[in-house]
Amino acid sequence: QVQLVESGGGLVQAGGSLRLSCTVSGRTFSTYAMGWFRQALGKEREFVAAISWSGGSTNYVDSVKGRFTISRDNAKNSVYLQMNVLKTEDTAVYYCAAPHTLLRGPSATMTDYAYWGQGTQVTVSS
Repeated sequence: QVQLVESGGGLVQAGGSLRLSCTVSGRTFSTYAMGWFRQALGKEREFVAAISWSGGSTNYVDSVKGRFTISRDNAKNSVYLQMNVLKTEDTAVYYCAAPHTLLRGPSATMTDYAYWGQGTQVTVSS
């Protein structure tokens, strides 16, 4: 079965940086897009970033453009989210997500993703 495991979350001060990692097992990694979503306490889960199957196209929610960068390393079966200039409003549980193999574009639609990690907590303090 497909499994996703996130790591890299933690506590950081506003203006600081964190790098999240997600490793996928159970399927061929390089043939499908990947995404990151987050859910803050008391709010609905929202799209953060996505990357195409080849890594050539990316998609970001407006609030993180210029601060966050999504990337992938197909040889390591991993996708990353580099988060810079963190703000208190970035505090949330961050989830890595994988779609069906035929989804190649960086979709922002939650229902396009079939497999989810357990989530990693990111807390940004003032």
